[in-house]
Amino acid sequence: MPTIAEKILSEKAGKEKIVEAGEIVECEVDYIMVNDVTGVPAFEVFEEFGRKRGEGMRKGKVVVIQDHYVPNKDVDSAEQAKALRDYARRYKIENYYEVGKEGSGICHQVMIEEGFAAPGRLIIGADSHTCSYGALGAFSTGIGSTEAAAAMATGRLWFKVPATQKFVIDGELRRYVMGKDIILHIIGDIGVSGSLYKSQEFYGTAIKNLCLSDRITISNMAVEAGAKAGIVPPDEKVFEFLRGRVRGEYRPVYADGKESEYEEVFEYDALDMVPTVAKPFSPDNTAPASELDVPIDQAYLGSCTNGRIEDLRIAAEILRGKQVSREVRMIVVPASKSVFEQALEEGLIQIFLTAGAFVCGPTCGACLGGYMGVLASGERCVSTTNRNFIGRMGHKDSEVYLANPAVVAASALEGRITDPMELLR
Repeated sequence: MPTIAEKILSEKAGKEKIVEAGEIVECEVDYIMVNDVTGVPAFEVFEEFGRKRGEGMRKGKVVVIQDHYVPNKDVDSAEQAKALRDYARRYKIENYYEVGKEGSGICHQVMIEEGFAAPGRLIIGADSHTCSYGALGAFSTGIGSTEAAAAMATGRLWFKVPATQKFVIDGELRRYVMGKDIILHIIGDIGVSGSLYKSQEFYGTAIKNLCLSDRITISNMAVEAGAKAGIVPPDEKVFEFLRGRVRGEYRPVYADGKESEYEEVFEYDALDMVPTVAKPFSPDNTAPASELDVPIDQAYLGSCTNGRIEDLRIAAEILRGKQVSREVRMIVVPASKSVFEQALEEGLIQIFLTAGAFVCGPTCGACLGGYMGVLASGERCVSTTNRNFIGRMGHKDSEVYLANPAVVAASALEGRITDPMELLR
């Protein structure tokens, strides 16, 4: 019996018979997303196809988002952003999101907020964390700029149908345990190659009880285990979120019950999960936050992984009325203009500022070591981002520890990596 990935790819390939893992299929994609880092080379390759005037550009499927190096940090990034801006104008791309404008923000948050992501859709993006949209029941995956260019021209792309793993998390999560801890727990268990070119599907009472934000975090980091996609079956929480927001029609897709042909099934008890930290230099190098006593120089709250309003709320709850350690720089970056505005309305930004944190508009800069939080040699950062490779957020001799927003906020206060439950004792 088919999995969600197999069903979506079958439909998009126009196959009457459900495709199976290992098959190669050519599918019609719903949307193609590029950003300021990957978009320029995609348009350059597209123009090599000889479509200088835009003939054949499937521009209704193309979404262009400025987010990685905006506002521009130097002349090179300014030239890059200008080139993308010029391409969007030349090809009359309506789905173009400029820094500071309505709907702007970090690309994956924008794709979700602006109604491009929806159940049953096939979405590709020239960014590895495009798998985030699986939280809404889509099959979404990262591709290269060349593949993006081909899809811009044809509206189609080939895929190898992935095998699917099923992850079941049942039970009630402890206080301050979030979606980030679930996915770090899983990656710590199966390793960074444990889902190599596979689709992950997430089930269980703990998943059903999660807010959409936490589900997005889980799908976002599926790629850190090597997965092609990370999918949560859509439910009423997703449908409610999409009401009045989604673009066009959509049709939810579900696996065929318990008989679906999963390559592997992993079962976890939610009570066994605690606030978890991924130590340098790999997302699978995990340990309970309570077992670490590592001094930090920087605490970072933001990114496509954990920059949503729910993430800011829990951090603000911990920081309210307190002061960030004198030894720590705390940086807060909402994932979109919309999230920033909501945080302002709820008074969260004032809480961060009063606590001694630096707050700025949405950008990917710090996450990839570009700017707005680059680490010096020997510095340590506890971060809500998704990667902690050597030099990921700055100098090759710096260290990044991945954690949920509650851990980041508690650590900012204490000046060392801290389980937020310690603050309640």
